[in-house]
Amino acid sequence: MERVLMSGFGLGKRLLGLSLLLAFLPAPAFAADGFSLAGIPLEFALFGVTLLGVALFHQRTLEVALSGFVVIVLYKLGLTGFSEGSGLAGLGRHFSHEAISLINLLLLLLGFSLLARHFEKTRVPAVLPAILPQGWKGGFALLVIVFLLSGFLDNIAAALIGGAMAHQLFRARVHVAYLVAIVAASNAGGAGSVLGDTTTTMMWIDGVNPVDVLHAYVPAAVALCVVGIPAALRQQRFSPIIRHAHGHTHVDWLRVGVVALILGSALAANLASNLVFPGLSDSVPVLGLAVWGAILVSAGLRRPDWEILPETFKSALFLLCLVSCASLMPVASLPVASWHSAFGLGFVSSVFDNIPLTALALRQGGYDWGGLAYAVGFGGSMLWFGSSAGVALSNQFPEAKSVSLWLRHGWYAIVAYVIGFAVLLAVVGWQAHPPHKPVFRSGAEQVQVEVSQRPGS
Repeated sequence: MERVLMSGFGLGKRLLGLSLLLAFLPAPAFAADGFSLAGIPLEFALFGVTLLGVALFHQRTLEVALSGFVVIVLYKLGLTGFSEGSGLAGLGRHFSHEAISLINLLLLLLGFSLLARHFEKTRVPAVLPAILPQGWKGGFALLVIVFLLSGFLDNIAAALIGGAMAHQLFRARVHVAYLVAIVAASNAGGAGSVLGDTTTTMMWIDGVNPVDVLHAYVPAAVALCVVGIPAALRQQRFSPIIRHAHGHTHVDWLRVGVVALILGSALAANLASNLVFPGLSDSVPVLGLAVWGAILVSAGLRRPDWEILPETFKSALFLLCLVSCASLMPVASLPVASWHSAFGLGFVSSVFDNIPLTALALRQGGYDWGGLAYAVGFGGSMLWFGSSAGVALSNQFPEAKSVSLWLRHGWYAIVAYVIGFAVLLAVVGWQAHPPHKPVFRSGAEQVQVEVSQRPGS
């Protein structure tokens, strides 16, 4: 632990030095709210340096993320303050608002890792070859299963279950290209369902009709094919599905029941917190507690693999650092709501947490919610740390924690995103919705919103 902290401190000093250099070289401007680079607040530059460090030092991602978080917090403490106030009091109020979502995310990441191990030990993946088609079609069928699971289950769990099945089916030799496809399938599957992704659930809670995000499945299905077919072909060449008989393999049905209990608890908690007790998830980490309650209740039936939790915690802490950094960004406004801005947000979400982006878009209003859900959901598949599913799966397969490998073998995720968005515009069109909550804008802003919502804009 001491070595990790010292490494983080050393990286922190280098990040701080580089950040200050970036701040002063391009003739920075200083205002009451801190430094800016060409009108862009310095916090974004600091966050960008952190993400660059993650890309370059993928063996030390936790140290880099911790260092970046500390530097950003110190900068805001010393100069800009927080939206909730200045100094330590403002910092405390900020994270008191963020605490529930961070705790919920931590509990889900840890719980779904145990869930994936439970599923792997059911031996269901071992008998899948008798069910799935032969050749590359079997690999693609597995991606479709992940896609469907993510429609009613959190995409983190869908990705981890997909990774567990792939680990068994391909003799533990899973190509990076296929790992990219698993993440893409889980993100695509959750895009059109208010139960399948945190961002779409946020839309539902905020008052968006679930039907208004359903058409996100049009581009999501196209993107799944574009990314899934070449990945399945690549995986088939790298390590084909095991074809030998598994007549001696017996499914552990009691453990299957444990898996069903955990999944059912997550689904029931999601429904209850949105339909029966709306707003409860804002004050209580409902999903995380439901998952862990089921894990603990069922521990007497089948023991979870508690041994994996220390390593899983490190990966979860890394993600929490990036999410916390994103929450500290001064995202005061977005471009006018249009398909152009939504398309751009898909690329931004590959490096910038999509939760604050979605929250700001909801406050702004005027988006096609299905288009936005696809953009911020599937867009995170372009880099391994662009989505919670990618971070969680990389814990199972550490080789995925390389930006260069992810882009070299999974570049077609970018192509899939672009093609899917083009199909959305061509088939469904941009269906901008008026703000579902009162929004106060200046006259010029209101004109911009009206223009963006005209057909063909």
